[in-house]
Amino acid sequence: MKLRLAFAGSLTGSNKHLDRIVQNICPKKLTMRTQNCFPFIVAFVLFFSSGVFASVNWTTQNSNVKVRLRGVSAVSGKVAWASGDKGTFTRTIDGGETWRPGVVPGAEDLDFRDVDAFSDRVAYLLSIGPGEKSRIYKTIDGGANWILQFKNPNQKAFFDAMAFWDERNGVALSDPVDGHFIVLRTSDGGATWRLLPSNKMPAAIEGEGAFAASGTCITVEGTQNIWFGTGGPRARVFRSNDGGNSWQVSDTPLTTGKAAGVFSLVFRNATNGIAVGGDYTKEKEVGENVAITKDGGKTWQSLAREHPQGYRSAVALIHGLEILIAVGPSGTDSSITGGNSWVQMGTDGFHAASFAPTASVGWAVGENGRIACSQVFNNQ
Repeated sequence: MKLRLAFAGSLTGSNKHLDRIVQNICPKKLTMRTQNCFPFIVAFVLFFSSGVFASVNWTTQNSNVKVRLRGVSAVSGKVAWASGDKGTFTRTIDGGETWRPGVVPGAEDLDFRDVDAFSDRVAYLLSIGPGEKSRIYKTIDGGANWILQFKNPNQKAFFDAMAFWDERNGVALSDPVDGHFIVLRTSDGGATWRLLPSNKMPAAIEGEGAFAASGTCITVEGTQNIWFGTGGPRARVFRSNDGGNSWQVSDTPLTTGKAAGVFSLVFRNATNGIAVGGDYTKEKEVGENVAITKDGGKTWQSLAREHPQGYRSAVALIHGLEILIAVGPSGTDSSITGGNSWVQMGTDGFHAASFAPTASVGWAVGENGRIACSQVFNNQ
């Protein structure tokens, strides 16, 4: 689906729908009626239709695997990695024309829910599960060989995801053990992973945990900022601005429950972020599935007038264009308003999505080896 057509189509809808678009686009202090703001809307739509980008759509590619894929990391317009069940990874270096799969030796029974890649040669994989099933591997030769960097020694721990500031500095998150979430940090490219202190982290609530649905329940920004989302009895976001030495936590308005909460986070900068989620047992339910922060995670608001159309397991940012993409088993939604309103792009299901930091190209992954590519064409 062409995104410009989706937004242009909104202008032909009811006045009520148009009023909602006006509220998203017009400055908040303006109180003029729709007809007075209409020229600004037309200019806005023409701006996006005539040059900034031509289309956003998913094009299916052959991953050459049949397992469920849960992790994806876009490095550039040509290079991307994906990961999934049965120790599987797959990599492209030609924009997805060919994907070359592999299985990490000794990891055939592991589920790699997260992959973080930095080139066609360097990538990290995180597997989930109790005790020693939670592991971190690294390759520096394009997947020809894998180094086991971390094997979880704590039978109570269950690692969910990891995130990196750069190739050498990253963090990994586990569900709570003895009342506190576990966060590991590396500053040497994964050669060592050290346990961050938990005595300066707010306690977890009974029944609270993180979700390993897409490897994106934890995110980082700058050089020291960390956020991770939780679910269960409350949907919260923990935050640290000193690399994990101290923490604060805030509630979000997202749906709560045993299978519900915050599943994915992304931050455009140190202050502006988006959380998505919902209830994964109710894939098509449009409830409280998105929240926005404008103060670095201190407070979260449900500002969306048009929500994503169902539970969403991952949210990604198209860098440079400030477009947000949310994916889940029931489809994909996009936002050009910082998360204030969303337009459904399609109903094909995906678990995770990632866009390259220096190119408007991204990939989404899902069931049975599904991989699709989306390229945002900039005609300027």
